[in-house]
Amino acid sequence: MVKETGYYDLLGVRPSASSEEIRRAFRRLALKYHPDKNPSAGEKFKQISKAYEVLHDSRKREIYDHGGEDALSRNRTGCRNAFDSPLDIFNLFFGGRGGRGHHQADRKGKSVAHHLPVSLDDLYNGATRKLSLQKNAICAKCKGSGARQGSITQCPKCQGCGVEIHFLTHIPGVMSQIQTACSECNGKGEYIRLRDLCQVCSGRKIIREKKILTVHIDKGMKSGQKIIFHEEGDQAPGLQPGDIIIVLEQKVHPVFQRKGHDLVMKMEIQLADALCGCRQSVKTLDKRALLVTTQPGEVIKPGDVKCIPNEGMPIYRNQYEKGNLIVQFQVKFPENGWLDAEQLTQLQGLFPSREEPIITEDMEEVSLAEYNPYEEQKHRGRQEVYEEDEAEHLQQVQCQTS
Repeated sequence: MVKETGYYDLLGVRPSASSEEIRRAFRRLALKYHPDKNPSAGEKFKQISKAYEVLHDSRKREIYDHGGEDALSRNRTGCRNAFDSPLDIFNLFFGGRGGRGHHQADRKGKSVAHHLPVSLDDLYNGATRKLSLQKNAICAKCKGSGARQGSITQCPKCQGCGVEIHFLTHIPGVMSQIQTACSECNGKGEYIRLRDLCQVCSGRKIIREKKILTVHIDKGMKSGQKIIFHEEGDQAPGLQPGDIIIVLEQKVHPVFQRKGHDLVMKMEIQLADALCGCRQSVKTLDKRALLVTTQPGEVIKPGDVKCIPNEGMPIYRNQYEKGNLIVQFQVKFPENGWLDAEQLTQLQGLFPSREEPIITEDMEEVSLAEYNPYEEQKHRGRQEVYEEDEAEHLQQVQCQTS
């Protein structure tokens, strides 16, 4: 039971609200009552800023819950406040300038990236994936204070500042000072007895919890594209949670290769199809069947490239438009001896006449042989070794006879 609820009422939250709920409430009200947007609400802006300054700090919130504003006044020391003006708190959230130069990045936790393998089918059709993660969360039992309610006291050594001042004299008559973290509270500014530590988090203020993220993959997204879950990262008292960044990683597809908005595929056809026209079916990534045809008499040469308009990848956020499906033709030739001599003669008669070479008496007729670069390289290597051995042997013979 809290003694006063005034600060909670100003932010529109319950006394049992988590640090995250308090932060979101202040963010919403700060945008509404900021003097630049609402000049007549300056006093209201100051009030909600003061309420947030107390409630976002676990030690101040503990003191306020236990004794109200009077207890806060009694516990004030010579230490500077975290914020010199309400605008400092606003700058913490929205990156503005002024005050003591606080920036949002200084008070935000680290963002964490996770790589999510996806298929080309998922990027074409869109998909939803569930991703299970472990993250730090503020302990709900102690609300991030690390101790049971009312048990946190101000460190008696540093009076809540979290620092100690040491005076040193290096030169007679000249005194200097250094500032170090308080040795009693390790710079926390608060003191908790062991028996008062939170039984859930053991004083760590945070716990590990399982988080299930629902990742929506939109049509047309690309490999390497990022999906950001804002403020879903690790939580810590006094820090804005970091982001979780999902990075899509496309897996290799057995048929299609993506090139920007286009899809590229290789299509193998028989020699007869290349010469006389072909009809082949293609199964698309959304399970439709396309019948690819070429016209009779249209000759398809090995390496020819054709395209089917509007059958490529959907355009991201413009899903009614697509790129092209690019088809690279590969012509499969028949094996040796597939026709006898008579059939070859008949086939040759169907082709355009060829130019015969002029044969002279001094011309030598040769035959082509199969060529294997790997075997040829091995043969040359063995030949070079033999030649080196022969040269070394001749040199030794010359030396012995000289």
